[in-house]
Amino acid sequence: MTKISPTHPKFWRDPAVDFIEARSIEDGRDLHYDRHAHETFSIGAVTAGSCVYLNERKRQHIHAGSVVLMNPGDVHACNPIRDGQWSYRMLYVDIAWLANLQNDLGVGRDQFVPFSTTAIRQPRLYTGLTRLYDMLIDQQADPLEKHESTLAFMTKVQRALSPTRGHEPHKPHKHRGVARAAEFIRDNYKQPLKLQDICSAADLSASYLIRAFKEEYGMTPHAYLVNCRVEFSRARLRQGVPIADVALEAGFADQAHLQRTFKRLVAATPAQYRA
Repeated sequence: MTKISPTHPKFWRDPAVDFIEARSIEDGRDLHYDRHAHETFSIGAVTAGSCVYLNERKRQHIHAGSVVLMNPGDVHACNPIRDGQWSYRMLYVDIAWLANLQNDLGVGRDQFVPFSTTAIRQPRLYTGLTRLYDMLIDQQADPLEKHESTLAFMTKVQRALSPTRGHEPHKPHKHRGVARAAEFIRDNYKQPLKLQDICSAADLSASYLIRAFKEEYGMTPHAYLVNCRVEFSRARLRQGVPIADVALEAGFADQAHLQRTFKRLVAATPAQYRA
């Protein structure tokens, strides 16, 4: 049996509990993320060392014992401090599944309610997350037990961190033209887009679009396009599609292009992620 290096990320997923995915790294000193965002809700625990955590405009030093959260669409990055050793465990939760849980708990109105907390030191949540991770990767554990444990933990998260009902956090309404640009990119990210294509869809000048888009979404239109392609690639890799085919489907020039870009945003190769 091949021993996995502690510097290599480990991924876990199971079709029987397809609403959650897990990831861990034992030694992340050489992992460096570009700013990116996920379609899922993400929650993780720093299990050793320290890192710099950027979420939207908030920058924090995070230490072992901390729990971090990222709402869908939150632009973030988490990197070691001066290449120091650190480790973490992450859970990625399907947003529709979580919205249904929130609805059952009396939070929200049939849509996901974002969390206002980005990082917290709360021993019960930290311990709960690490135990859930151990449960999920246990090949002997029953899928029903994994499902129940995930429900119990996410209920605990919701009750511990959710704002008072009626005072739910929300992001400001986005500029209509910029929102049209983002929608155009999401609808056409597999195609080779030109800046003028996006400007025309948004009815905005190039200089204003780039400035306003970065202000609203935390990344440039091009970075947003690349992020869409990587998120699509993650989904296709989970389905077992060959890497070369995924690269072409997602709009990358070739497999090498996907490889380089995926590594920058996911801090893992497509092969590592699929395995």
